[in-house]
Amino acid sequence: MPGSELFDERERNAVAEVMETGVLMRYGSAPARDGLWKAKDMEEAIRTCSGVKHALLLANGTAALTTALAALGVGSGDEVIMPTFTFVATFESIMAAGATPIIVDVDDTLCLNPDAVQKAVTPKTKVVMPVHMCGAAADLDALTDICKKHNLSLVEDACQAFGASYKGKFLGSLGNAGCYSFDYNKIVTCGEGGAVVTNDASLYERADMYHDHGHDHENDDRGAEGHLFPGYNYRISELHAAVGCAQISKLEDFLRRQRLHKKHFKDALSEIDGLTFRRLPDPEGDSSTFLTFFVKSEEQARSVTRALKDAGVEGVFHWYDNNWHYVRNWTHFKERRFANPIPEALLSGMPDYAKADFSASDRWMSRCISISIKLGWKEEDLPAKAKKAADAIKSAL
Repeated sequence: MPGSELFDERERNAVAEVMETGVLMRYGSAPARDGLWKAKDMEEAIRTCSGVKHALLLANGTAALTTALAALGVGSGDEVIMPTFTFVATFESIMAAGATPIIVDVDDTLCLNPDAVQKAVTPKTKVVMPVHMCGAAADLDALTDICKKHNLSLVEDACQAFGASYKGKFLGSLGNAGCYSFDYNKIVTCGEGGAVVTNDASLYERADMYHDHGHDHENDDRGAEGHLFPGYNYRISELHAAVGCAQISKLEDFLRRQRLHKKHFKDALSEIDGLTFRRLPDPEGDSSTFLTFFVKSEEQARSVTRALKDAGVEGVFHWYDNNWHYVRNWTHFKERRFANPIPEALLSGMPDYAKADFSASDRWMSRCISISIKLGWKEEDLPAKAKKAADAIKSAL
């Protein structure tokens, strides 16, 4: 991770093809394209590998989440349950849809704790949004049961988990909708990009219109197209899609490399006393973009993090201190410092997160460390890299 580590002539050639046509927008200008439709090609590739009926490319993962919620009719007065551990885009997308983010604890999967979700359901709850953090699945069996029990929609934030699976099914394909990110740091990258996938034709049609100013896309003349409702400009460009087409063709190789590289590190760290690994509801489906483990205390976690970084180990994260990914440091959000006035229905329904008790999450996140598994590592270097990480951890413990 990320796919940008392995750019080659396939990405360069795909971008050059688009440049030769001069058509950078995904819609229109059919005569000038000479049959080249990169966004459509990548959508077909996503459908094929994910096993869903419909895929829609967008400008980024945040736009995908916002669009999926809007297509489900989520808005003012609705609540969306999300986890304490995620990227800030999760709550941003919920608020962009006009809904209220209801943040609940994670467990040792580092994903939504089903018991916490069950307790958070109210008559206003519309969606449960599990986030498959660091490339591995949440407990989708339990979360799906909760959604069925309360007639809720399940929207999978699989932005960090493209290529991962749960019991043989592609993550993102198990809910009412799934969302991916293809930004520069993802296992498959477009530079910037995202996608919504679904098996619901009506949801797809609404998402397709919403992401492009409400255009119904039933006419080659954009000026003559109809509009069922207003939307926004969340379109991807043909240039970004071209990069993504080349990248997605490499997905199986990316996953093979990630899993091999992670195994070397996990085998080396398995011998260390006092270290335990993140629980994976489906270990076989892990995309292996990160190796995540727990030590015995917050103090040990900080000591181990320093030791790993001092030893030159790449991509080390103590998420408890991370400003983007854990609720503890979302000060701007908790203090309600917004750039513009927020709808009263959203604000009045939002808990006071500055005073919220997330100690159940803290118990996991304060002791949690992740090592990013790189695609570009050479196989012959893996034993030495894994040993360096293990020696650093042992020295800190």
